[in-house]
Amino acid sequence: MKTLKTRSSEHAGVTPATFPRRKVRCRPAGKIVYPESDGRPMADNTEQYEWIVLIRENLETMFANSPDVFVAADLLWYPVEGDIRIRAAPDVMVAFGRPKGRRGSYIQCREENIPPRVVSEILSPSNTKREMMGKLAFYDRYGVGEYYLYDPGKAALSGWIRTGKKLRPVRDIRGWRSPELGITFRLGKTGLSIYDPSGQKFTTHLAERQRAEKESRRTDMLAAKLKSLGITE
Repeated sequence: MKTLKTRSSEHAGVTPATFPRRKVRCRPAGKIVYPESDGRPMADNTEQYEWIVLIRENLETMFANSPDVFVAADLLWYPVEGDIRIRAAPDVMVAFGRPKGRRGSYIQCREENIPPRVVSEILSPSNTKREMMGKLAFYDRYGVGEYYLYDPGKAALSGWIRTGKKLRPVRDIRGWRSPELGITFRLGKTGLSIYDPSGQKFTTHLAERQRAEKESRRTDMLAAKLKSLGITE
């Protein structure tokens, strides 16, 4: 086992992730075609879509200055070389030690055999219990370190963290802080809120723009008031 220290660990203020790194030589490109789509939509409804985008965009912002942290949404992940049947498309995933950049899919043997370290799923009404149990088993088997499942309809959050060789449930998820990402999950009357390591709440670009515009108007009004009082020119 080799400890890989990434800028993500420094940013989040957490202990660097430890996971196996071994060179795996993929078969030459062109010999195997890994599909880039499973034919399924990214989301089944607007609420699920908005949660996926919220988490992905804020994680990308968090790790914008970390070239070795790859964040993606609804990207097919192939953990086993040559077997295109073994795959999953997490709603959001984070891989440490991998460069940013375009990918049609995440082919693990071409990524220094580094699996996504953290994955998140947003439950939709069409998801069955059997399907979600299958996803948990998949993430457990193929090396995910943390797995979070949020049901916006019930405002229910579940989490699993790798202990030894197994993903085990987080017993008390309220106020839980992700060891890998440093983000904090808080459940309240209005549902789930997520905070980055600095304590800033995850928000949409639209909400952030509206906040900035409101602050700008407030500043302009104050400047106009001071000018009317002769305090400033």
